[in-house]
Amino acid sequence: MPPVRSGPLSGCRVIELAHIMAGPAAGMLLADMGADVIKVEKVTGDDTRRMVPPTIGGESAAFLMMNRNKRGIVLDLKQPEGKEALRRLLREADVVIENYRKGTMERLGLGYETLRRDNPGLIYCALSGFGRSGPYAERGGFDLIAQGMSGLMSVTGEGPGRPPVKVGPPVSDITAGILGAMGIAAAYAHKLKTGEGQMVDTSLFEAGITQTFWQSAIALATGETPEPLGSAHPLNAPYQAFETADGWINIGAANQANWERLTKLIEAPELLEDQRFQDNAGRMKHRIELETILNAIFRHQPTAEWLETLEAGGLPAGPVLTVNEMHRDPQTLARGMIVETEHPRAGKTRALGPPVKFSATPAAVTRSAPLLGQHTREVLAEAGYADAEITRMIQSGAAVAAEPVSA
Repeated sequence: MPPVRSGPLSGCRVIELAHIMAGPAAGMLLADMGADVIKVEKVTGDDTRRMVPPTIGGESAAFLMMNRNKRGIVLDLKQPEGKEALRRLLREADVVIENYRKGTMERLGLGYETLRRDNPGLIYCALSGFGRSGPYAERGGFDLIAQGMSGLMSVTGEGPGRPPVKVGPPVSDITAGILGAMGIAAAYAHKLKTGEGQMVDTSLFEAGITQTFWQSAIALATGETPEPLGSAHPLNAPYQAFETADGWINIGAANQANWERLTKLIEAPELLEDQRFQDNAGRMKHRIELETILNAIFRHQPTAEWLETLEAGGLPAGPVLTVNEMHRDPQTLARGMIVETEHPRAGKTRALGPPVKFSATPAAVTRSAPLLGQHTREVLAEAGYADAEITRMIQSGAAVAAEPVSA
């Protein structure tokens, strides 16, 4: 019997035919919420296994991060036995996730129309560069390409006239994974009511576009092209990072009440009388002048002292942390956003925790990322294969099973 996991998606079985980031991110989120996610890798493994350094105990840190809570098997889909084993798994699955180019699954005989004949309740999630329709449907896609074509790189950076800058994290990859998981959860709710599966189709391109809500609102309303503003906001001021005596602080004085509160807390009542800054429209028009004035004020004290003053006065503010500082932050730890698992080779490893909390069916990270082929025998046995059949498949190369790790 497959393992029973806790979480709101307990009982949902997902077959992940995905690699690197977007598809594995979707599978990881579903696994955190209790789904039994079986990651099917090619014989050479997910390419993320070779994204090194860094490594932990010889294992790729990138692969460990994206694939916790999953069981892992290896099938050679170029061999009939490997392909048939996957078909057998998909007949009993609730969901399949794939992020191949359009047509790849069809050429393998595993396209949506074929699979739904075997399993009408199957939810088929396709994550691609540009989606399954439109003039770019045949193109491959990467996060960098999607960030550029979605407009994100045109509004990210220090300011107009500077070279285009991508958002540091692969935001279109990660957002596509989140959108995929959201779409799967919605389709699964429909399936529970009707028994009917469906295609869920989203892309890195659409994920990038989704991040442009404010900038698209401006462009659609005015016809003007938004430009990069550094840390500033396109619609509100002051709402950005300011330099302090020892670092940077983000100030969220994004409405009139908070603007008035800010002037009192920094002891600059003259700013309230300044005609340039009377309302948000004026502050946006004169944002550069306001930024210069506030930077000069904030440079007088270190970040911690400003935070103490601003927090006591009820003004939203926060430091600009490094990733390592964020990992150590008490709120990060209190929210369970750093978790620890035990890996058979790497030992104790840390990962990011589930970002959504449930009061009745809590999400959890209970399993490290799998070794290559770690659960091949286990999963094939659950699918009805006898031990001798599994051994024959491994010997022929149609499947790969990890060797037991000695203590």
